[in-house]
Amino acid sequence: MGIPLRYSLRNLRTRKLTTVLTSGGMALVVFVFAAVQMLDTGLRATLVATGQPDNILVTRRAAGTEISSAVERAQAAIIEAQPEIASGEDGQRLVSKETVVLITLPKRGTGVATNVTTRGIGPAGLELRPQLRVLEGRMFRFGSSEIIVGQSLSRRFNGASVGQRMRFGGREWTVTGIFAAGGSAFDSEVWGDADQLMQAFRRQAYSSVVARLTEAGALDTLAQRLEGDPRLTLDIKREREFFEEQSRLMSNFISYLGMTLSVIFSVGAMIGAMITMYSAVANRVAEIGTLRALGFRRASVLWAFLFESVLLGAVGGVVGIGLASLMQLVQISTLNWQSFSELAFRFTLTPRIVFSSFAFALLMGVLGGFLPAVRAARLNIIDALRAI
Repeated sequence: MGIPLRYSLRNLRTRKLTTVLTSGGMALVVFVFAAVQMLDTGLRATLVATGQPDNILVTRRAAGTEISSAVERAQAAIIEAQPEIASGEDGQRLVSKETVVLITLPKRGTGVATNVTTRGIGPAGLELRPQLRVLEGRMFRFGSSEIIVGQSLSRRFNGASVGQRMRFGGREWTVTGIFAAGGSAFDSEVWGDADQLMQAFRRQAYSSVVARLTEAGALDTLAQRLEGDPRLTLDIKREREFFEEQSRLMSNFISYLGMTLSVIFSVGAMIGAMITMYSAVANRVAEIGTLRALGFRRASVLWAFLFESVLLGAVGGVVGIGLASLMQLVQISTLNWQSFSELAFRFTLTPRIVFSSFAFALLMGVLGGFLPAVRAARLNIIDALRAI
């Protein structure tokens, strides 16, 4: 014979203060657990969204980042001439020879100088990034000292509004527009003409070459041919794969740190739940004896007390996930350890995070309540009834 669930619910309502405190502790742990996963997911989503699935990105072999890469003009011309490279409606190859450099800009409010990625693109650069759209002002003109800035960057840095001027590379650049790039890392960049940036920074080589393939399966054929060309020492990857690798170092750090903190905090939460349940057992010895005398088995008593602990974890899980969901309204900026430049992204909540966070909360409830539930189930009937 099983103990009715309303018995456990009544006991939790009776001990309102301990119920609130215990569930609150679990909620905070779940909040940290979910927020760390949201941070990691947001970072990955921002960088992965930067690359297009049908684009390739070519850099110097083993460069790791575009900033440390160099692709000679002759090498870029060889890539552009490959038959696997698609052409646009105007017959021109869909290739953007790009220059990527770091500049320092003062942050709005604090004035602290921070590294910012500046990207020079070719005429096909916009067609290769269909997610980009100008929100305010207009597109820069090729062959001029005009630039456009990402929307997240424009909100955080001085001189990043339409009509204002920035000084870097030995000259002044006029901001003609603010653009959005679908929440990708491009939103934290400054864009201009690649040739103008190369002149300003006295560079003789491009940083990377971005191109679109005629078909998705053409990458292997193209890579095999270029790897066998002694004139080229280049790495060729899908653009999305390249930017996904850029998130790996920081993502691993966030994951390891977050899991460590979650484990430490969860131990405290489980100890709190265990103390609460042990206290409940001590205060309800006579009650337990009465239940046993009425014919309820030890297993029924164990499951009743374990259910109370799991219910505390479930309540904490719902509250913790609810609090974590509010973090989606927050945008944070940090240093991208791969490129050493500013990167802005948002916390991202997914169904997988909701499920894993709630399961984590239930696990804390089970582990925190198991030993007290065993203690309650093993009470001797006669000894328990003497407490009446």
